[in-house]
Amino acid sequence: MTVLGVVFRPQLPPERLRAVARVADDAGLEELWLWEDCFLEGGISAAAAALAWTERVRVGVGLLPVPLRNVAVTAMEAATLHRMFPGRAILGVGHGVQDWMGQVGARAESPVTLLREHLDALRALLRGERVSTDGRYVKLDGVALDWPPAGVPEVLAGATGPRSLRLSGAAADGTVLTAATGPEGVRRARRLIDEGRESAGRTDHHRVVVYLHTATGPDAAARLRAEIEANGEDPLPEHGVAGDAGAVAKAVQRLAEAGADTVVLQPTADEPDPEALVRFAAEEVRPLIT
Repeated sequence: MTVLGVVFRPQLPPERLRAVARVADDAGLEELWLWEDCFLEGGISAAAAALAWTERVRVGVGLLPVPLRNVAVTAMEAATLHRMFPGRAILGVGHGVQDWMGQVGARAESPVTLLREHLDALRALLRGERVSTDGRYVKLDGVALDWPPAGVPEVLAGATGPRSLRLSGAAADGTVLTAATGPEGVRRARRLIDEGRESAGRTDHHRVVVYLHTATGPDAAARLRAEIEANGEDPLPEHGVAGDAGAVAKAVQRLAEAGADTVVLQPTADEPDPEALVRFAAEEVRPLIT
């Protein structure tokens, strides 16, 4: 069955997260997602708070930009969340927005190489291994977690281009796709991910998460179009959905049929009532999705 989520966008002030997370938990939403966008809100700190304020909703972070993080710190924080909130934390890593990485002096000459090294080391550390590596970017000397997760958690990677999608298939446990990805884009991503999986000899399940631009209410179509155009994306029908629960459910179903395991509704930056959108997703859209 397709998993449904909603993203709490960091354009909202951090103090709004508590109310939104509690509505998600109470309404039965499966997943609440967060972003670590520069220079808005920290992904791990926000995830820890959301998990502590709730009892059952899973909380995803998509994504943590690897140029900002030593892999040992990523592993320590991931392991802490997984031990404190077993089965409820979902973490994804990615290149980060290159302009932002440049602003903080962390831009990598080869983002793909950095992501590969980070993924390999992170997944090994979370498996409880002692890791020594001397890569181009990731260097560890006999590092092991004293408190690894009780079970091996999945690590997702954000990807858009062919090289990154193949890398995600080979080195990650799942892939996060942007809201600019329509059904045909999901199919294309799945093909490239599978090429990477085949090259690495992987046969385990690979989870695909895709965001979906979503607006509802009387001005939904106008807000959606303005949002997509502000992002520099094509305002194509498959790049978002505006309308009632039936329309949103159909858009989710199209992405699921194309190969998405999880669809995360992405509200516009000017969404007037994020709590109501979360309740709408859980109580009205979810029952219409198979």
